[in-house]
Amino acid sequence: MNKLENYVVGKWIAGDGDGSALYNAVNGDLITRVSTKGLDFASILEYGRNTGNPALRKMSFHERGRMLRSLAVHLRNHLEKFYQVSYKTGATRADSWIDIEGGIGNLFSYASLRRKFPDEPFCVDGESINLSKGGNFIGQHILVPKEGVAIHINAFNFPVWGMLEKIAVNLLAGVPAIVKPASVTCFLTQVVVKEIVASGILPDGALQLICGSTGDLLEHVNSQDAISFTGSASTGLMLKSQARILAENVPFNMEADSLNCIVLGDDVAPGMPEWDIFIKEVRREMTVKAGQKCTAIRRIFVPENKMEDVWMAISKSLAQTTIGNPENEKVKMGALAGKDQRKEVKAEVQKLLASSQIVYGSLDSVEVIDADAEKGAFMSPVLLKNETPFRSEEAHTVEAFGPVSTIMPYKTKDESVALAKKGKGSLVCTIVTTDNQTAKSFVLGAGTHHGRILILNNQSAKESTGHGSPLPLLVHGGPGRAGGGEEMGGIRGVKHYMQRVAIQGSPT
Repeated sequence: MNKLENYVVGKWIAGDGDGSALYNAVNGDLITRVSTKGLDFASILEYGRNTGNPALRKMSFHERGRMLRSLAVHLRNHLEKFYQVSYKTGATRADSWIDIEGGIGNLFSYASLRRKFPDEPFCVDGESINLSKGGNFIGQHILVPKEGVAIHINAFNFPVWGMLEKIAVNLLAGVPAIVKPASVTCFLTQVVVKEIVASGILPDGALQLICGSTGDLLEHVNSQDAISFTGSASTGLMLKSQARILAENVPFNMEADSLNCIVLGDDVAPGMPEWDIFIKEVRREMTVKAGQKCTAIRRIFVPENKMEDVWMAISKSLAQTTIGNPENEKVKMGALAGKDQRKEVKAEVQKLLASSQIVYGSLDSVEVIDADAEKGAFMSPVLLKNETPFRSEEAHTVEAFGPVSTIMPYKTKDESVALAKKGKGSLVCTIVTTDNQTAKSFVLGAGTHHGRILILNNQSAKESTGHGSPLPLLVHGGPGRAGGGEEMGGIRGVKHYMQRVAIQGSPT
């Protein structure tokens, strides 16, 4: 069987040896194999620095932005090709829309952001500062593109969006990228990169793709490079602690798994629009991408006198979710990314069961349509209940990265804030309430431990993009366990790939 090729130093190259096997998440069939054995990672970095970087650096922000727009338009013309491959990752059409068209949307967003920058390769940062009595000596900060490469080590859950949301930012800044998608779904990333390369829109060296192990890549980085990592907190810590990264002070942006939560305000009761909004949001975050989202709701906090009503309502909603072949239009939840992933999720649920109990779903069986539950990586949504959230730690420390969430009670508003913060740093949390003061006190109390907070009521829900959707012009990241990093964020994100320099001299 042919191996999936890497795109490095301007060529498509297959790695040596047999490599690792990649399987169809829906039926277990072998798709291809991946290998990076034999690749010269030092040369790959040098190619990005010496070929891609100068080409991008000499372009103005406006030219880079127009380049991104052209790329977005080109990819949009090949959507169906991407969707067909995406089914093999276990994703439904709706799941893939988030990944594919959401990723392309990021390119469009950053293309439009060019208007916020000058038609120059650099930009002025802030106001000039008078440094002398006579006004003949002033200071001014400017931002220039770094001379290195952006290295993106991505997660398996969004093989398209995960790449495009990152490269949109570094390319607008004038820095090339090396993308290393997670192996299990990298065959979809590669299909998109093939179209990018075929378009000829990006200059040589602006984008390289590694399908498989990073080898000794990180042993050759320098201070002009930047690394972004999306994945588990443990892997991120291992990578950012490497001697070369520390010695060269290479910027390392980490977006790690986190125990995101949703809070039902004590003012919300059955029959209110906000009640239905809450139930719908939980179900969506448990089932979209089969719960394989770094922003998915893992902890559900509700007033203790509404616990039974809530878990019964969520269970009823989950029971309406059809599971099976994602190509079947009746299916609302597809498969996990692979059998290894399913095995890992079930193992994490076993840890959660030390202090929780299952109130909906099963670890032993799942009903599917148009598919074989054993051949594919299918799993039932699992809702757990934990009655003692302040005495048990598992629900706040163990993440089952699948269609799994735990419902827990709180007594007071202060308790809801304290419980949200027990995640020790999360990407996002949501509070559903009609009371502005409740929302304000929650945001001010929980804000220190979250990268994003969504306030949902009947008014905002009509146009809300939802709990789980990071937006191109808002920051995506979180403190503590969530990695302490920050992606996207509009202009803020672009500046991460630039060097701020204080210039001193005469006004002219």
